[in-house]
Amino acid sequence: MAKSVLYMSMSLDGFIAGSDDGPSNGLGNGGLRLHEWLGEPVSDYPKFDPPGLSGQVFAEVMDTGAVVVGRKTFDYAGHWNGDHHGVPIFVPTRGTPPEPQSDWVHYVADAATAILEAKAAAGDRDVMVHGADLAQSLLRAGLLDELQIHLVPVTLGAGRRLFGTDHLEFELTRVLDASGVTHLRYRVVPGSIGD
Repeated sequence: MAKSVLYMSMSLDGFIAGSDDGPSNGLGNGGLRLHEWLGEPVSDYPKFDPPGLSGQVFAEVMDTGAVVVGRKTFDYAGHWNGDHHGVPIFVPTRGTPPEPQSDWVHYVADAATAILEAKAAAGDRDVMVHGADLAQSLLRAGLLDELQIHLVPVTLGAGRRLFGTDHLEFELTRVLDASGVTHLRYRVVPGSIGD
């Protein structure tokens, strides 16, 4: 059965984007450093081919069968030109949604609907989750199964944090120490929110 998995690069001090992030500065000041483990894009579209263990992790990311992304993250990423590795993209959106950028993009009413529809679309493949605010909402609702944190040895000092103030419990299931990044995989402990 498909799992919902947050894939997120993060600084040691817990930031997933630097300060002053926005549509023209999607990862904020200094935020690009968090994604250097991916290497240089191999074409105009952001496709990467990182070496070694990071390549293994990236292949897992690209094997997901659908994407659920927060609206702010989707907008800041330029809508990925309507395509994120050729799978359906579900965007929880309040109010009237904009016109979809492609047949891959589906605007839905809320995060729970997005996860349900994405899991149905993904079949037996995992669902990739993007966005800090979305991840927090999904964790509170018990709808996020795992986290893959790509921990980068840098502090940003300010920006957008991944975690809020909720008490959360995770079980570490894998550690891969690669060049310039440690890939951590966690299982969300069911029922641990607020305990």
